[in-house]
Amino acid sequence: MNGLRNLLFKFLFYGGSVPIVLTTPISALIGWRALVAHTHFWTRWHGWTTRNILHIDQRIEGARFGDMAFGGAPVLYAAKHQSMYETLELGRMLRNPAIVMKQELADIPVWGWSARRYGVIVVDREASAGALRRMLREARVALAANRSILIFPEGTRVSPGEQPPLRAGFAGLYQMLKIPVVPVAIDSGKVWPKHGPKIPGTVTFRFGEPIPPGLPRDEAERRVHAAINALDVPQG
Repeated sequence: MNGLRNLLFKFLFYGGSVPIVLTTPISALIGWRALVAHTHFWTRWHGWTTRNILHIDQRIEGARFGDMAFGGAPVLYAAKHQSMYETLELGRMLRNPAIVMKQELADIPVWGWSARRYGVIVVDREASAGALRRMLREARVALAANRSILIFPEGTRVSPGEQPPLRAGFAGLYQMLKIPVVPVAIDSGKVWPKHGPKIPGTVTFRFGEPIPPGLPRDEAERRVHAAINALDVPQG
């Protein structure tokens, strides 16, 4: 039965995603609000298929919108990354944040162009000085538009139990932007593994206590690392 659910999900979600993604440039040309609405339609399609076909639900713990504690001012969301699930769900959940995205994804034809129009922040894996300066410029553009920023500070998708150190991009944004950090622990890997079929269950999004700006780098990284891994349980 679970195998059939996975096959049906692939057929419906990915089949439906093709026309949605291919038509994003049309919305992008109309304007940013149209592109956001188009993106939300895609993420709602993702949510519907995961709930009703894969039987994957979600639970939210903590202050869902951390920036509300700061009078609506933007914050830096730092989230755990274990599957594709959260990359789509957080975009809608956090009110259109500017997402820090790998260069390879931004270079995908059609979709990458639309993503740049949406206002993603492109990061180079090499983390060169020039790449970090560009990332900072794009982040400041997002803040000027009153948008929060979402980063997956470990730099890549990991399996449950893996807790790599934070990449340099997080420290650069934290030190230069001087805005609070809201860590987000996520345990999606238990139902959406890197390899093998997805299984029914509940994904928890735990929003931690905001971390103030201005802390020493080591302390900020330690607190964020601990908070985003608060739900992490190695697979048996």
